[in-house]
Amino acid sequence: MHSQLLGAAAAYFEGPTRSLAHLNAVDIAVIAIYFGIVIFIGFYLKGSATTSEEFFMAGREMTAWIAGLSFVSANLGSLELMGWAGSAYEYGILATHWYWIGAIPAMLFLGIIMMPFYYISKTHSVPGYLHLRYGDGARALSAVSFAFMTVLMSGINMYSMALVMKVVLGWNLNFSIWVSSITVALYVGLGGLRSAIYNEVLQFLLIWLGAMLVPILGLIEAGGWTNLKHQIGERLGSEYVHLWSTTGHFSDNPMGIHWTGLVFGLALVISCGYWTTDFLVVQRVLSAHNLRSAKMAPLIGAAFKMAVPFIVILPGLLALAVLPYHLVPQNVAVATGQHSYNEVLPLMLVRYCGPGLLGLGVTALIAGFMSGMAGNVSAFSTVWTYDIYGAFLHKNAADKHYVAMGRWCTFIGVLISVGTAYLVQHAASIMDYVQGLFSFFIAPLFGTVILGMMWKRATKAAGFWGLLAGTCTAIGLFLWVHLDPKALRYVALSPDAKGLAEDMYRALWSWLVCVIVTIVVSLATKPKPVSELEGLVYGVVPLPVEHDDHWYQKPIVWAGVIAGLFVILNIIFW
Repeated sequence: MHSQLLGAAAAYFEGPTRSLAHLNAVDIAVIAIYFGIVIFIGFYLKGSATTSEEFFMAGREMTAWIAGLSFVSANLGSLELMGWAGSAYEYGILATHWYWIGAIPAMLFLGIIMMPFYYISKTHSVPGYLHLRYGDGARALSAVSFAFMTVLMSGINMYSMALVMKVVLGWNLNFSIWVSSITVALYVGLGGLRSAIYNEVLQFLLIWLGAMLVPILGLIEAGGWTNLKHQIGERLGSEYVHLWSTTGHFSDNPMGIHWTGLVFGLALVISCGYWTTDFLVVQRVLSAHNLRSAKMAPLIGAAFKMAVPFIVILPGLLALAVLPYHLVPQNVAVATGQHSYNEVLPLMLVRYCGPGLLGLGVTALIAGFMSGMAGNVSAFSTVWTYDIYGAFLHKNAADKHYVAMGRWCTFIGVLISVGTAYLVQHAASIMDYVQGLFSFFIAPLFGTVILGMMWKRATKAAGFWGLLAGTCTAIGLFLWVHLDPKALRYVALSPDAKGLAEDMYRALWSWLVCVIVTIVVSLATKPKPVSELEGLVYGVVPLPVEHDDHWYQKPIVWAGVIAGLFVILNIIFW
């Protein structure tokens, strides 16, 4: 019996027969040093995470730069590195929209408009804000749906890291998933949010050092940006290298999307929903030590976000021109053994990085995956402890009890994430999976939060029923198209629409339903007295005034500079 168990375990972790590269001693040392550092940070900061404020909110002591880098790094996981590199191979430069119009306006809106409400209310989470604004019903619904989404998103990062290890080194998927999950569980469980933030800043630097090798060496091989566009145009068509000019009709671009889907579905709903209500990223900004730092952190993050396509989108475009073979969707790759879209970045890494550099590149990818994984796990821990366990299951416990619960559910969240990691294999690509999740949970949540902040008349009952109606709408539309593909012409406004386009319109409809139901129910029910809305609704209470010594220190000035650069970039790549 004992030998049978050992044999089963060996088979479970047995590596595949082929790999693209082998690490030498220098490469292995680089990766080992990285794992050692992140675990050391967790043990070192354990003594600084003894209270709930320290464990879940890093003591609210972070500077604008640390909070800002952590803010963008928490999002710089597999969703960015693997998912969008693969989407750039599949859809061309259109994938850049998720970095520019799908991020920058929302990040500026968070910093200038929404951050003061989050910060002065001293909430520990977005569901916590909903509790103050709408009561327990909206809080419970948002907390449960958000906790569910975070473990699914954490599974994406686990799966993506394992995929890199399989493609580059031939390691077994199961072995890689467990190595990454145990490491993240250790440093987040020990040091809490402070440990996650410090590691995310380290990971941000490593990602840039390691990942920038591919676009630089790739552009040299392709002969520069102009020659790269020419090569892609000859092989696939010019629609792969234009941001906006091909979005006048669904059938004119490889993404099968219309500009209305990008502007309203992506920029207005998905983007604003993610960057302003997804607690994974908002939590990092709430850790800032004062309001000015909390407002500047998203602006700093936005500046770096505009540059990220250089290390993520560009490798996917380069692969269209230089790889001698064709990549396939993830579900096809699982069945046939071919390389999938999601493997673009590790394939390009192996193409350009030799001994030593390969170790740095692999470490950068691992850092990105662990950053995304840690972000989701720490957010799950906070929302579960504060907004589910502490709010409904065990109220008024001692502070130490909640810290212990936060540590335990960090490990439990990691274990659940291991299970969800295997779900990604059944999606066509990582991004199809992720954007589907966003349309279910993030889009309707944004409708509830924005109405609560901007409209005094929104009521307790309206917050709950609007959020529930929006979430059910998104799930219902997904099932409708899944069961009847012809329904795509109604959900996405065209039979020529493709997966990501469907996600954008599904998000838009779910947001509209949420807003309409919230307004109707609010008009039919009694609102809270204005005296109970102080610090929660725009215009009810004066916001704190930041006294900056010079004009160039004002957040609104830097928001204007970033907005100007954003417009210029969209014109250049039109």
